[in-house]
Amino acid sequence: MSNNVASLPEDFRGLHIHFVGIKGTGMAALVEILFHKGAVITGSDVSERFYTDEVLERLGLHALPFAAENITDDVQYVIYSSAYKLDKNPDLIEAVRRGLPCLLYTQALGAYSERAYSCGVCGVHGKTSTTGLVGTILKEIDLPSQVLAGSVINSFGGTCTYTSSSVVECSRSERIETTGTEINGGFDTPDGLLNHRKSIFVAETCEYQRHFMSFCPQKIILTSVEPDHEDYYPTYEDIRQAFIDYVCKLPEGGEVIYCADDKGACDTIGLVHGLRPDIVALPYGEKADGDFAVTFGKVENERNSFALGLFASKGDFALAMPGRHEVLDAAAAVALVCQLLREFGKNPLDYYENIRRGLLNFSGGKRRSEIVGRFKNKNGADVLVLDDYGHHPTAVKTTLEGYREFYKGRKIIVDFMSHTYSRTQALLPEFARCFTAADEVILHKIYSSARENPADFDITGRTLYEAVLATGQKNVHYYEEILDAADFAKAEIEKPLGPEYPDGYLFITMGAGDNWKLGKEILNK
Repeated sequence: MSNNVASLPEDFRGLHIHFVGIKGTGMAALVEILFHKGAVITGSDVSERFYTDEVLERLGLHALPFAAENITDDVQYVIYSSAYKLDKNPDLIEAVRRGLPCLLYTQALGAYSERAYSCGVCGVHGKTSTTGLVGTILKEIDLPSQVLAGSVINSFGGTCTYTSSSVVECSRSERIETTGTEINGGFDTPDGLLNHRKSIFVAETCEYQRHFMSFCPQKIILTSVEPDHEDYYPTYEDIRQAFIDYVCKLPEGGEVIYCADDKGACDTIGLVHGLRPDIVALPYGEKADGDFAVTFGKVENERNSFALGLFASKGDFALAMPGRHEVLDAAAAVALVCQLLREFGKNPLDYYENIRRGLLNFSGGKRRSEIVGRFKNKNGADVLVLDDYGHHPTAVKTTLEGYREFYKGRKIIVDFMSHTYSRTQALLPEFARCFTAADEVILHKIYSSARENPADFDITGRTLYEAVLATGQKNVHYYEEILDAADFAKAEIEKPLGPEYPDGYLFITMGAGDNWKLGKEILNK
C-alpha cells in the first residue's frame, strides 16, 4: 500500500489504527467513533494532560509518548494531526518506512463522511456550539445519527460525539432499528430519499488551511464569514473563496443553511448562487424570511427565549445559554434537524416538543461559556467563574454582550489572552473595541502559535493593552504572565459591590490560550 491513501475500509472491526496526536479534540472524537465501530485503537501524544484525556480513558485508552516503537507489526492504518509531519514525527517516519497508509485527520474524516448522509457545520464563529446543538436535538429525534463536535459537549455525556442507539446497533449487527427497510446495505426511507446511506453524520468542519475540503457534505450550515487565520488567508476575499469552494462541493440540489444576519455569509451565498444556481440556500436569523426567521424574546431567569417562523403556531423555544449569537446557532441547528426530518419523510411540526426539549438540554461544552466553579467571597457575594474559547474580536464582543444581557445583576471581569501574532496585528482595531461590555479587563502577552515566529511581528500583548486604553475604555490592566494577575483578580472579586450588582461577580477567562489557569487559581485560592 502507498502512503497518504485518502481512504478507509468499509469494515472497522478488528482494524488496528494508530493515532498520532490522539489528544486533539477532533482526533479524540474520531477515536470515539471508530472505537465503537470495532477498531483496535492506539495513539501517541505529548505528556501534558488535556481534557480529552478523560474522553480517551473512558474508552480504556492512554496516549503513548511519541516513538518509532509505537508502530508495531499489528498497525494497519495511521491517522495523524496536522500538527505533526510525516518526515519529523518518529511514529510517522516509521509508518512511512513500513509503507503504511497515513491519513491526515481531515482526510480520515472526509473518507468517513463518504459512507453516510453527511452534513458539515462551518463558519468562522459558532461551529462547535451549533454542532453540539444539532447533536443534542437529534438525541430527542428518532433518526439514525452520529454527530462529531470540536469540543467535549456536556449534553453528549462529556464526550465529543453523539451516536444514536440505532447507529450503534447498525455497526454491531448490520441493521438499523427504525422505520424503513435496509436495501443494498443502505437505509431506505419510505420515499427512498436516503438509499445507500446507513445513517446521518453531522460534523464540525474547519476552514483553516481549507481542511473542510476533504469532507463530503450533503447539507451545510454556514454560520459566518469574516477575516481570520491571516497567516493562511491574507485577505477577506481569500477566506471567503474557501467557503465558496466548500459550499460548491454540495451535490446537485444540495442545501446550505446560512445566517442571514451575517454579511460575510450573505456575500458568500450570493457568489455561490452565480456559480451553482441549483444549490438551495435556506436563510435563518432575524433578517431571514420563512421557516427559520428568528424573533428574539425575553431574557429572564437565565433563559433566552425566541420564536421560529415554522413553529409560530406551536410556541417559543428557550435556551439556557447566554447571548444572541447562541440563539442564532440554535436556529441553525433547528433548521438542519428540520431539513433532515423532511429527508426522512417526516413532518418537523410533529417534533416541536422534541426540539424544544433538546434545546433546553443543551448546556454548552468544554471552554464554551463553561461554568468552571462558583463560591461566596468574604462579603457573601456570589462569584461565578466561566471559561470561554472566544478568540476572534467578533466572538469576544458578542459573547461579552451576551453575558451582560444574561447576567444583568453581576459585575463582569474578563481576563483575555490574544491568540497568534498574525490575528492580533491584522485585527488590532477590532480587538481594541471588543471589551466594552466588561466592567474590568485584564490582558496578557500574546499566546503564540507554532506556525509563526514572534520576531516577524511588530506587536506584543502590551500593544493591545495600549490600543484598548486609546479607545477611552477605563479599568484595563496588563500582566505579562497569566498568574501574575492572580492577586489583583482575587482582590477585585473581594471588593464590596454596589446595588447595581445584586447578583455578585462574573469572572471570565477568555481566549484560545492557557489563561484558563487563572480561573482555576482563583477557585483554588
